[in-house]
Amino acid sequence: MAENAAESTPVRSNARVVTGTVVSDRMDKSITVLTERRVQHPVYGKIVRRSSKLHAHDEKNDCRVGDVVTVVECRPISKTKTWRLKSIDERAREV
Repeated sequence: MAENAAESTPVRSNARVVTGTVVSDRMDKSITVLTERRVQHPVYGKIVRRSSKLHAHDEKNDCRVGDVVTVVECRPISKTKTWRLKSIDERAREV
């Protein structure tokens, strides 16, 4: 019953939604997502890439390393996990 309640809860309208690449799926029901954004350097004006790693909740263990996913901000699930998997946008290529 707890599984259905977590998935059926409405998403806050002001919750942040980001897209990134899965870099780790070794944890149970958790993934690490690398998000990159491009910002202009405040002094030199050059466009630089900034990245951050997010821990997200993956209830069904669907994600694999290399997948492009969308995650949404949610209430804290654990000490570092405050994001939830929304969708898998693109699967990683099989090697």
